[in-house]
Amino acid sequence: MDASLPIALITGAGRTTGIGFEAARQLGQRGYHIVLTARKVADAQARADELSAAGVSAEGHGMDITEPDAAAKLAALLDERFGRLDVLINNAATLGSYDETASTADLGEVRANFESTLFGAWSVAQIFLPLLRNSAHGRLVNVSSGAGSHSDPEFGLATAAPMPASYGVAKAALNALTVKLARENPGLRINAVCPGFTATFDGGEAMGARPVADGAASVVWAALLGDDGPTSGFFRDGRPLGW
Repeated sequence: MDASLPIALITGAGRTTGIGFEAARQLGQRGYHIVLTARKVADAQARADELSAAGVSAEGHGMDITEPDAAAKLAALLDERFGRLDVLINNAATLGSYDETASTADLGEVRANFESTLFGAWSVAQIFLPLLRNSAHGRLVNVSSGAGSHSDPEFGLATAAPMPASYGVAKAALNALTVKLARENPGLRINAVCPGFTATFDGGEAMGARPVADGAASVVWAALLGDDGPTSGFFRDGRPLGW
């Protein structure tokens, strides 16, 4: 690859219909070298091969975000090769069961969901922050959800939407983590982004979900912020989303 290219790492990008892969594609088309990760190395490599075939500079790595050693190993590799990371998109998460309620949830399953959606993202952020600080324009994007907001009228915490309780609570905590990370790293732009109700599943558009490209564009917006752009915020489509 051209060492002068900006470098973006996207977690949870192993599905062709997912936000992570589409965000990788959009950033790749804008001249970024894409470091694409998925729990299974075969999935990551397959998606990287698809991007490469389309003219994008890309590589795939297996990385389970709940295993800090895997993230540390990749961080060491990127440090050795590039000495920096320009964009980190924390996209990987676990949704959980739609029939899960706060009153009856299996707390073992809740903890497992938190390990991915909150603690996995937290661990990845900690591990890659030194590389982001080495960038002249470091950006960290935590992919959140309106399910973790009091203000989202359709899927928010105060609605009757059938969203898994642990997912909404974990995303609310991810928003709070975003603020703390941003305050501690004023030289970076660190934000949480909701991609909106997006057709990442079969039949999604028939249910009113918007195209994956639109949801991913919401995430990419935060990755491309200028140095005078906002930090510690929660956004959808470039507009602040209330908590």
